[in-house]
Amino acid sequence: MKRALLALLALVAPAAAAHADCKVDILAELPVTMIGRQPTVEVKLNGAPMRMLTDSGAFFSVITPAAASQLHLALAPVPPGFYMVAVGGNVTPEVATVKDFDLAGIPLHRVDFLVGGSEVGDVVVGVIGRNILGIAEVEYDLGGGMIRIARHQGCSNSLLAYWAKPDQPYGMLNLEDQPNGRFKPPIAGEALINGHKVRVIFDTGAETSGLTLAAARRLGLDPKSSGGVELAGLGSGFGRRLVRSWIAPIDTFEIGGEKIEHTRVRIGDFDLPDADMLVGADFFLSHRVYVATAQHKLYFTYNGGAVFDLSVHDGGAEAPTAMTEPSPTDAAGFLRRAAAETSRGDFDAAIADYGKAIALDPKSAAAFHGRALADRGKGDLVKARADMDTAISFAPDDADARLDRASLRREVHDTAGALDDLGAADKALAPQANERLQLGNAFLAADAPDRAIAQYDLWAKFHGDDSHMGPLLGARCWARAQLGTELDKAADDCNRALRLTNNLRALEGRGIVSLRQGAYAPAIADFDKVIATHPKAPMAIWSRGVAEQKLGQAEKADVDLAAAKTQDAEIEKIAAKFGLTTAVAKPEQK
Repeated sequence: MKRALLALLALVAPAAAAHADCKVDILAELPVTMIGRQPTVEVKLNGAPMRMLTDSGAFFSVITPAAASQLHLALAPVPPGFYMVAVGGNVTPEVATVKDFDLAGIPLHRVDFLVGGSEVGDVVVGVIGRNILGIAEVEYDLGGGMIRIARHQGCSNSLLAYWAKPDQPYGMLNLEDQPNGRFKPPIAGEALINGHKVRVIFDTGAETSGLTLAAARRLGLDPKSSGGVELAGLGSGFGRRLVRSWIAPIDTFEIGGEKIEHTRVRIGDFDLPDADMLVGADFFLSHRVYVATAQHKLYFTYNGGAVFDLSVHDGGAEAPTAMTEPSPTDAAGFLRRAAAETSRGDFDAAIADYGKAIALDPKSAAAFHGRALADRGKGDLVKARADMDTAISFAPDDADARLDRASLRREVHDTAGALDDLGAADKALAPQANERLQLGNAFLAADAPDRAIAQYDLWAKFHGDDSHMGPLLGARCWARAQLGTELDKAADDCNRALRLTNNLRALEGRGIVSLRQGAYAPAIADFDKVIATHPKAPMAIWSRGVAEQKLGQAEKADVDLAAAKTQDAEIEKIAAKFGLTTAVAKPEQK
């Protein structure tokens, strides 16, 4: 595999270095499309076109169990005691050999992959790790939509940020030794937080940079006791469990000569072996990075925009500014740059670049789809729907476009149109596709709980040991509670979800199931716990009022029912879908 990649025709680029003899050879270029915060590349696994995540943090390349099932790959056990250390917990994988692996047009044969862990994105089937990315030096130009495999000659003491202009500032970080061997060690070095040293690992597979909880506590940033720390939601990695994160204020962050003052840092409830922090795709998007393993150095220049994505609950990046990458020359280049700009929250720049791609390729479904997402990011739903309609007219079997248009249609209360798109996505997706979880959630949001349950069942069949199983079980419990059928199965789903995660939605769902089964006291107990955490949760307040009414506690019921209406004027209609009505049946007329 290594020989096959290095045998490609080299494209030689001059280095902006101090020594005339120094040159950087670009051995291969991997076009990268940012999907959210994930740098993805097109691959073919035994001829099947798919997308994979480029993950400098993964020591070996991995495909998911669902993808292995879809490809009918034979699995073999790993040696006893072998496991992967991952965010969300350790994973014991299996091994599969892919006969033909096409990496962005580079043909490789009989490539081994580990198989295991959770899904890491809706549209990727695994990750490309350091066993491939580490065969030579690597340049990460995510803002420009490219990863380059490189090597240098005559540059032992030269600057290898070869693209940098003479007056352009650059950063340089000493890397830990990179010994030879099959399993390449992580790209690791030191940074300073508030003047204290932290060991960092550069990980393009991490969507956001994050400090471990143990390191945060050592630095005096404990979420339980430090002021100004904000809960930032849940995330996931290859491990089975979901991971809580927080945002904490810090005075300074310094890395490679770059210093940021009066900023914030993300803290994650995960462990790293011998490291304190992951430097993720957000940093790589805002910088162009060259990993010079032969020099034991990492070089970078700043592209613009926020260095770290410090958004809460999956929001966009902060304060986008213009990037400094050279302008693309073809439609594909504009598409990749626009995707990076969308990922950074720079929607105006993305819309302009998608427009340039369309001018060069007027029937590009990907360009219209991408521009629709950027339009939506700006809040222009009219343009977003028009662009999405055009995208689907060119690619009617694109399941992801169908899912996105269904979401747009639901926003304008076009439920019938949304269901048409969801049905088309259902037909287009492979049974093992990870998007079936998203499809189930979309059916549930479109008031089709029976169709949602079918999607949840199919997803669970191929993704049993996955960090998203807890949320799925909670959602399936809700769907069954809404139908009022299989309530014992619904209760089991919610109980299993609560064992896997601290899932308030599952707790609320279990209360609704108990209420529908006539177990009013246990239902009230569950609603009390939900309301204790979220005092303005209208569904829990309304449902508690209905339970109190059933128990003859009229005064309490009246207070809760009125309070729920104050929080959500539509709550009575929503609750009616679950049979939680306060209407009293009138006697039949004789």
